[in-house]
Amino acid sequence: MHSPFLRTPRALASVSSLATAARRPSPNLPCLNPTIPTTKTTGSTGLRRRSYHATTLPSLVSTASPEFAAKAEAMDALVADLEAKLANARLGGGAKAAERFRSKGKMLPRERLNLLLDPHTPFLELSPLAAHEVYPEAIPGAGLITGIGRISGRECMVIVNDPTVKGGAYYPLTVKKQLRAQEVAREHRLPCVYIVESGGAALPFQANVFPDKEHFGRIFYNMAQMSALGIPQIASIHGISVAGGAYVPAMADENIIVRNQGRIFLAGPPLVRAATGEEVDEETLGGGMMHSSESGVTDHLAGDDAHAIAITREVIGDLGKAAGVPGMPSAPADPPLFPASELHGIVGTDVRQAFDMRDVIARMVDGSRFREFKKEYGTTMLTGFAHIHGYQVGIVANNGILFSPSALKATHFIELCSQRGIPLLFLVNVTGYMVGSKAERGGIAKDGAKMVRAVACADVPKLTVIVGGSFGAGNYGMAGRAYSPRFLWMWPNAKISVMGSAQLSQVMTAVSKDPSQHASLQSEIEHQSTALYSTARLWDDGIIRPTDTRDVVGLALGLAARTKAGGGDGAPGGGGTGTTWDGEGRGFGVFRM
Repeated sequence: MHSPFLRTPRALASVSSLATAARRPSPNLPCLNPTIPTTKTTGSTGLRRRSYHATTLPSLVSTASPEFAAKAEAMDALVADLEAKLANARLGGGAKAAERFRSKGKMLPRERLNLLLDPHTPFLELSPLAAHEVYPEAIPGAGLITGIGRISGRECMVIVNDPTVKGGAYYPLTVKKQLRAQEVAREHRLPCVYIVESGGAALPFQANVFPDKEHFGRIFYNMAQMSALGIPQIASIHGISVAGGAYVPAMADENIIVRNQGRIFLAGPPLVRAATGEEVDEETLGGGMMHSSESGVTDHLAGDDAHAIAITREVIGDLGKAAGVPGMPSAPADPPLFPASELHGIVGTDVRQAFDMRDVIARMVDGSRFREFKKEYGTTMLTGFAHIHGYQVGIVANNGILFSPSALKATHFIELCSQRGIPLLFLVNVTGYMVGSKAERGGIAKDGAKMVRAVACADVPKLTVIVGGSFGAGNYGMAGRAYSPRFLWMWPNAKISVMGSAQLSQVMTAVSKDPSQHASLQSEIEHQSTALYSTARLWDDGIIRPTDTRDVVGLALGLAARTKAGGGDGAPGGGGTGTTWDGEGRGFGVFRM
C-alpha cells in the first residue's frame, strides 16, 4: 500500500479530488466496515436520515434549507477570494519580472520547483500568502516558496528563493518563513532542498533581519544542527548567492551550481573594490567554474537550470537511509459517507452562528466513523477516535463554550492519546472558557489549566485546524500556535484574537475615558482577527479550503507517522531531534487538583 502522500494532486488548488487508489481498500487488510449503509431522503427538503454502524456519524443536514444556502453562498465567496489571492501570489514579481528572467535563459522559480518534484505527486505548500499587504510594497509569498514534496521517491522540504520578488531579498517575514520550513523539516526528519538565488538581506529592514536569535543567522544554525542529526541539506545555486546568503550553499552537505549563472561570494565586486581596490567581475570572483575547480565550495557544475535540477534529483535519489522512512497508515482508507462540499453550508462565515462539529467530522474522517469518548459528559467538547486516509487520530473538537467538565474531558482524552501514541487533531471553534462567579467557584481556572497543561505536554504530534473562532484562552487550550502543533491551518472564515471585536469594544468602553476610540478600535481588532491577517504574518501554515481539509490533514498524519519510523535513537518522536515536546516522554508535571 502506498503512502497517501502520493495520492493527492500536486497543488492545493486541486487537492480536493483523490486518486482512485485512495478510495480502494488494501488487498492485504480487511475492510473496516463492509456493510453498505442505507440512505433515505425525505420529501423535497433534502433532509437525509442514515443509519449505520454504531460508530458512524449520522447526518440531519438539510441542504435545501435557506440557512444552508445562505451559508454556502457566503463561504463560496470567501473561497473564491482566497483562490484569486493565491493565484496572484503564484505570479511572484509579475509578468515583467518573469520576462526579464526568461530573456536571460533562466527558468522561473515555480518552473524549477515543478521540474524538481516527481510528476503527479502532491506539493503541500506552506504559507503561500505570507507578507500579504504587510509591507509598503507587494512582496508575494514573502519572496520565498516553501513546502513538502516528493523528489526521486523521497519526501523532502523544498525551499525556493523567488528572485522575481525584489531579487529574492530577505525581508523579516522571508526569514520567518524559512525558519518555519526548517522547523517542520526537523520535526519530521525531512531532507532539505534549497533552490538558491538571493541578494541576501533587505538592507532597509536589516535591524529586523540580522541581529536577533530568530533572524537570518538562525537559518545557518539550523542547517548545521540538522546535518549533525543526519537530516540531509542539499543546495542548488541558480543565481547570485551573496553575503550571508553565501553560507546556504557553503553549509549544505552537497551542492550544485549552474555555470555562468550561479555565483557565490561574501561581497560582490563593488564592495570588493571599495574594501580592497581590486577590480574583479562576478564570474571570476564567485562563478560556478571557479568554485567547482578551485575553491571547492561547490560539488557539481551544471550547464543550465534544468541540468542542475536533474543533478539535484540524483543527489536526493542517493540519500539512502538518510532520506528517512515513510510512515504507513494502519488501516485502509475509506472516503467519508457525506460530501465535503456540504461543509460550506454547514459552517458558513459568521463565527457567531453555532453548528454541530459532528457534521464537520462526518465529512472528514474515513467512512464517517467516529468512536466518541465520554459523549454524555462535558457536551460542549467532542472527543473521540477516527481514521483519516487510514491513519488513526484522536479528535478534540469544540461544540460550544468550555466549561469545567469540557476541560476535564479533553484533558482525560489527551492523556489517553498520549499514552497510546495516537496523534491529536484539534478542530477549533471556541469563544473561550466560561466566566462568572459560578464558574470560578467551580474551579474553571484550575480545570482550564489542566487542559492547557495536557496540550502543552502531550507526547504525540498535534495538528490544529481553526474552522471558526479561536478566542482568548480557548486558543491555548485548543493547541494554538504557542503550543507548537506540528501544523496549524485556518479556514477562510476563521477568526483569531484575544476576544471578539464586539466584546473587546465593550471592555474598552468600560475602562476607557475616550469613547471616540471605541469604534475605530473595534474595526481595527476585527481586521486583525481575520485569517488573511494571520496568514500574512505566519501565525499559521496557510489558509486552506474547507473541502481540502481531509486531504491536507491526511498528508500531515502521514508525516507524523514518518517521524516515528525515522527517529534517530528509538524514541517515539525522533529521540530528541525535534524542536517541540512530543516524543520526549517527559510526562505532564503537576496537575492542580
